[in-house]
Amino acid sequence: MKWSQVPLGPLQTNAYVLYNENLEAIIFDPGGDGEAFETAIRNASLQPIAILLTHAHFDHIGAVDHIREAFNIPVYIHDIEADWLTDDELNRSSNFLNGQGFTVKAAEKLITDEGNLQVGNFAFDVYHTPGHSPGSVSYYHASSGTVFSGDVLFQGGIGRTDLPGGNHEELLLSIHEKLLELPETTEVAPGHGPTTTIQQETEQNPFLNGL
Repeated sequence: MKWSQVPLGPLQTNAYVLYNENLEAIIFDPGGDGEAFETAIRNASLQPIAILLTHAHFDHIGAVDHIREAFNIPVYIHDIEADWLTDDELNRSSNFLNGQGFTVKAAEKLITDEGNLQVGNFAFDVYHTPGHSPGSVSYYHASSGTVFSGDVLFQGGIGRTDLPGGNHEELLLSIHEKLLELPETTEVAPGHGPTTTIQQETEQNPFLNGL
């Protein structure tokens, strides 16, 4: 299993492409630049089979419809934020894009429980990690030793909690009780910025002192 990080959209949000030896691929958080992203995927001869969303803020969903329709694949999201995809106030696009709000079509697959998620030949442990947003989820892929954490945990930082539905205490609990329990060598693939590891953030992240 291999994966690549692809910054997309107005905030250069990290999308990720996880793929196996058969070139089947999972797409995480396609945030924008749909045509260019599609071209890169096709040039790599990858065959996407699903889009997994960590949450539904606008900068993580901007290219969802383009990629979904280009490859005829389903979209997964936690059911708490299912309505955010179709509401530009909930996904915050109407507030951050000079009033140019947008929506995307409803997701085909809703995540309702933590635990194993099997998508084709890809197996994930799904953790509900609210705090940045109420329906934030993190996808742990044991085969590659990676957790795709969205905007929950960053290198040297944590997700913002000042948007509607955010909760600082809840975010810290999510990180402490879910992510920091993963193996120390786990690579953290965040929604913004460089990757890191669970060990590095446990030892050095100033926001996690005292947990």
